[in-house]
Amino acid sequence: MLSRLMSGSIRSLDREYDCTVRLLDDSEYTCTIQRDAKGQYLFDLICHHLNLLEKDYFGIRYVDPDKQRHWLEFSKSIAKQMKSQPPFTMCLRVKFYPPDPAALKEEITRYLVFLQIKRDLYHGRLLCKTSDAALLAAYILQAEIGDYDPGKHPEGYSSKFQFFPKHSERLERRISDIHKTELIGQSPDTSELNFLQKAQSLETYGIDPHPCKDVSGNPAFLAFTPFGFTVLQGNRRIHFLNWDEVTKLKFEAKTFHVYANQKEDKKIILTYFAPTPEACKHLWKCGVENQAFYKLEKSSQVRTVSSSNLFFKGSRFRYSGRVAKEVMEQSAKIKRDPPEIHRAGLVPSRSCPSITHGPRLTSVPRTRRRAVHISIMEGLESLRDSAHSTPVRSVSHGDTFMRRSRGHLADSREAGPSGSGVISDEAYSPSDSVLPTPVAEHGGAEMSLGRHLNGTSRGERGGQGAEPGPGKRGALRAGGRSRTSTPGGAGGDVEELNKFVLSVLRLFLVTMGLLGALLLLLLVLTESDLDIAFLRDIRRTPEFQQFHLEYFCPLRRWLACKVRWMDTSC
Repeated sequence: MLSRLMSGSIRSLDREYDCTVRLLDDSEYTCTIQRDAKGQYLFDLICHHLNLLEKDYFGIRYVDPDKQRHWLEFSKSIAKQMKSQPPFTMCLRVKFYPPDPAALKEEITRYLVFLQIKRDLYHGRLLCKTSDAALLAAYILQAEIGDYDPGKHPEGYSSKFQFFPKHSERLERRISDIHKTELIGQSPDTSELNFLQKAQSLETYGIDPHPCKDVSGNPAFLAFTPFGFTVLQGNRRIHFLNWDEVTKLKFEAKTFHVYANQKEDKKIILTYFAPTPEACKHLWKCGVENQAFYKLEKSSQVRTVSSSNLFFKGSRFRYSGRVAKEVMEQSAKIKRDPPEIHRAGLVPSRSCPSITHGPRLTSVPRTRRRAVHISIMEGLESLRDSAHSTPVRSVSHGDTFMRRSRGHLADSREAGPSGSGVISDEAYSPSDSVLPTPVAEHGGAEMSLGRHLNGTSRGERGGQGAEPGPGKRGALRAGGRSRTSTPGGAGGDVEELNKFVLSVLRLFLVTMGLLGALLLLLLVLTESDLDIAFLRDIRRTPEFQQFHLEYFCPLRRWLACKVRWMDTSC
């Protein structure tokens, strides 16, 4: 009896997993979940813990054993998605940025979005010129330490905090001036709202950059915003498509396609290459979810999408949740007393005994402390290891994937001896630069303009890929003759020839088999009346309908005419 009870308790423990979720204020929420618990259960627990009702903007992010980031799917089992051994560790993050943060109904929601955008500013995802950077940082100071007090805030107090990847003394002085003179009397919620409204006006608001390459092999960053699809490349935004213009998102292995219709029925296709198939699939899922959330009027309009070509199912995915318009309508119906918000003050990045705050971690995740040391010259490339970019991958200086664009910045004004250019504050804007905020000394941002070549340098290639000299070529030819003239060489050549013929024959048979299978499938699709879901889905695709009308039907009529002509001639 005792052994039976013990075995039952052991089985019960096997069905429970410990789970830790890092929240936006860097506190941790720990719970125990059942083995078959779905993502929605965990998400509801966290929202209940935070007293959050406008929860559709948020999601849970996790990293698999291959260092690829994912959003937890709420309709699927947590244990099956994690692909790792418990205990599980995840993060609560903003998944869909509100198009208008001021329109959020509750202050608790605005505060959580404020924490997320503050993280974006720190990690260099929210890009802006010097004046905007100083104002945003001053809003953070006002919201989290209150009015300026000479007794508590000594000279240079703003330099004790880390708002950006890198500070400059001039920017720190500007932050202090704004905080001392322009924001006196603002309450925390007012400062947070002003911060959100300013951030929302920037072009890089809400981006989650995905590193890719274009068809020429140049690095690029793809991002989905509340307003559309963005491509950042060569230190400028080169493409922006409104969600109404994007018609289709598709991926095959590491290749990602964006189909769009612009003005005057102009159709374009953008093609990019992700570092891995998993990263490409994650990119595609993010695009599908963002397009459904921001573009559709109702969640009933959501359809299952496929990444397939004509004859292959590929990956199928369906966004599950409400769309932005429904979320706003539901928020308007909230009627309750505003929940209490436990704000925590900023923690200085260095020792500052005159400023006292409650115990709290900085906004930098513990696993990413090294982000503080990112140089401002690294641009968006620093985002490949940030807390929000994807995938996580340690890339050395010799890695060919994340190297910088080969050309100089198009809008650089000067190139000094060090190979760097300076852009003034007036000319620096998010639309023509993707450097992380803030700007460096003397009113400008110093940017590295060195030309990086993919792969090894010319000197290295000279030693590895140089053509052998005449003497070496002769030695190679002599070596080839000596091998063929050895006893048994003819038998070796015959054996190699037989292997080659067999491989060609095998390839021919496989190719003919595939062509036969495709032809059979085509006949079943076009000539049979089988009503199977798989066949029905293919018949409904625009590509198949176009192929059927423009190619198959004329070919069938031509063959029918030939057959009738042969019958009459006989």
